[in-house]
Amino acid sequence: MSAVETLPDALPLQTHTLSIDERIARGRALRDRCPRKTHAAWKAPAGRRDPVEILIEQGEARVQSLLPLRYARMKASPFAFLRGSAAVMAADLAGTPRTGLFVQAAGDCHCLNFGGFATPERRLVFDINDFDETAVAPWEWDLKRLATSFAVAGRDTLDLEARLDLATLTAKAYRKTMAEIAGTPVLDAWYRALLIDSETAGAIGLGAEALEKAGKALTHAAVLISIGRGEGATPTIKDAPPLVYHPPANEAAGFRQAVEAMLADYAATLIPERRTLFQRYRLADAAYKVVGVGSVGTLCGVLMMVSGDGEALYLQFKEATRSVLEAHVLPSPYAHHGERVVRGQRLLQAASDIFLGYATGPTGRQMYVRQLRDAKIKPQIESMSPRTLRRYAKICGEVLAHAHARTGDAVVLSAYLGKGPAFDEAIGAFAMAYARQTEKDHVALLQAIKEGRVPDAEQDS
Repeated sequence: MSAVETLPDALPLQTHTLSIDERIARGRALRDRCPRKTHAAWKAPAGRRDPVEILIEQGEARVQSLLPLRYARMKASPFAFLRGSAAVMAADLAGTPRTGLFVQAAGDCHCLNFGGFATPERRLVFDINDFDETAVAPWEWDLKRLATSFAVAGRDTLDLEARLDLATLTAKAYRKTMAEIAGTPVLDAWYRALLIDSETAGAIGLGAEALEKAGKALTHAAVLISIGRGEGATPTIKDAPPLVYHPPANEAAGFRQAVEAMLADYAATLIPERRTLFQRYRLADAAYKVVGVGSVGTLCGVLMMVSGDGEALYLQFKEATRSVLEAHVLPSPYAHHGERVVRGQRLLQAASDIFLGYATGPTGRQMYVRQLRDAKIKPQIESMSPRTLRRYAKICGEVLAHAHARTGDAVVLSAYLGKGPAFDEAIGAFAMAYARQTEKDHVALLQAIKEGRVPDAEQDS
């Protein structure tokens, strides 16, 4: 590792106190170390590890009964496989060219891990929204995964040229936004966020009705739950197996006790004013909840909290395991992976959930906790027109640049990226090459399911 990679506290090196000229010179010097055109290369190396073996190994620490569902979701398409195989791509990215500059990386940066949500100031913003794999790592890895995800997601609706254009456009938006941030005062850049207005909403495939609904969620009274009549009546979460379910009756008391202990642990990680707000609710019910593709098999659940008048607050608890990036970079400086996720999210987002915290949960697993719904907006990639998909790729590239600039030096990065299309084209070429690799790996998974190497289940959605 070089000096810029060997950091005593495993946090990205800050060079903002150097003069602009020094930082520009640093960025341009990186072109000698890692020419921009070298980012285009992807060829599976000799001895590349079997992607299915990586998935099997990752599944060993997960809830075994949920693994069939995980593979069922991943077998649906190459894009579904890409979403669930961050560990596979991380291993591959570790062997690709890099400048040696580190940022707080999202770690699983694909095009469906972005969305809209409400800030503590009750503004709608668009940002990265998944941080399970966050770690200090090369900035290139996030961008290459994001560009590849667009190349793979458009496989069934776009021709090769249009998919290449999407991936290249993602990199171009990242480069141009980084240049804008490089000329922005430090504090202004830190607070910079992409607000969702009518123009942004259109770019993420959000109609006027959906935008209005999300806006109303910022101001209306919280949903009231009918607590029922009679002393001791308590609202409950409705089961919807296999996605939402309570533990069996003989485990219910132990589960409840573990959740209550988790909440006490969690409350201690909140700053005093947010802990005060949290204490205005009590636990009414808790259940397990299966989410995502890559997360299936980790321990996840939902908490129903209620105030004295029945006002509901829904929290999600989600297991935090070792980041898939950690096998290829410095280990996390945090003993608790829930803390790693929380701190990483706060570094990457311009505004984070006020109820974001961490704890040790049921069965002793490390968890993080956040609001389950807070005016969230999920882009619908499958229904986007080619024009909207291009606008969406551009916005995701912009948002990723915002996130990376919060822990990286935009001046250095921009000087490296340059003003021309050389870097954009290299990332586009990589994305298309790795999209083909993803298709091959997806076929390998289908074969492994057929041979019984991994368990299968019927698709649930």
